[in-house]
Amino acid sequence: MSPNGSDRSSRRPMRRKLHLALAAGLVLATATGCTYKDYPRLGMPSPITEEAPRILSLWQGSWFAALAVGVLVWGLILWSAFFHRRSRTKVEVPPQTRYNLPLEALYTVVPILIVGVLFYFTARDESKLIETSDKPDHVVNVVAYQWSWGFNYIADVDGDKSSDNTSDKELDAIPDRMVKSFPEGAEGVYDVGTPGERNPQNNDPGPTLWLPKGEKVQFVLTSRDVIHSFWVVPFLMKQDVIPGHVNRFEVTPDKEGTYKGKCSELCGADHSRMLFNVKIVSPERYQKHLEDLADKGQTGYIPAGTATTGDAKNAETNNP
Repeated sequence: MSPNGSDRSSRRPMRRKLHLALAAGLVLATATGCTYKDYPRLGMPSPITEEAPRILSLWQGSWFAALAVGVLVWGLILWSAFFHRRSRTKVEVPPQTRYNLPLEALYTVVPILIVGVLFYFTARDESKLIETSDKPDHVVNVVAYQWSWGFNYIADVDGDKSSDNTSDKELDAIPDRMVKSFPEGAEGVYDVGTPGERNPQNNDPGPTLWLPKGEKVQFVLTSRDVIHSFWVVPFLMKQDVIPGHVNRFEVTPDKEGTYKGKCSELCGADHSRMLFNVKIVSPERYQKHLEDLADKGQTGYIPAGTATTGDAKNAETNNP
């Protein structure tokens, strides 16, 4: 057999493998069940709060920046591989270049610029997302514990300003600077869950947190035991729930429905069972839910968590 015939026969298995690889890639790309509407979000769920599109935009921008860098790098690799490969008719070693100062300077400056731009947009959006109001429309103290969630609705349910109960010892874990944002006359109601509890509408496990559509809700996050993390998936953000340190953030829900939430911090043996639901309803229905909790006798508050003591209790007074 001629050398040329041998080369052709040796390349055939490689071509077959390449075709199989391309076919497998096509199957993986088309068998994910995604519609064209899912691709612009790049794997993120559809946002359900007024703040979430900011996170989605940052996510998309990061992906596009990474893709641009990838295309540039892939292009340089392919260009070098195809246009600087050794010719079959020449066997001498091509000229060797030890260094190129302009290229080395470029390879240093460009990554610094990329990181700087990403840092700017991340810091800008993060500072906006953790801003909190002095007087939000609603305040909910989210209490995490092994292995479920409790919700203290810090609200004036009965309309009587004299029935304020925000100085209750059960809320001692919350710093005074955060208590100032609580509504006046809030006697409060609560709901507490267990891992075996299920939502009656969708049969999903965990307790259900109710929120009003179109009104700003401030979450005050406390833990009774270990570090947890409060994550409502379509909020597109989460925040740690730390014993002895209280975090908080705000959202304005803008889509009614029932959504999934979970603990996203490995917190022990039954971490996977720390699930909950979020039900977004009209403000009128939300108020009716609070009244129903009061009618059931679930007034006041459950213990918020490990108390923050000493200088740390009111530290970071300028921090949201």
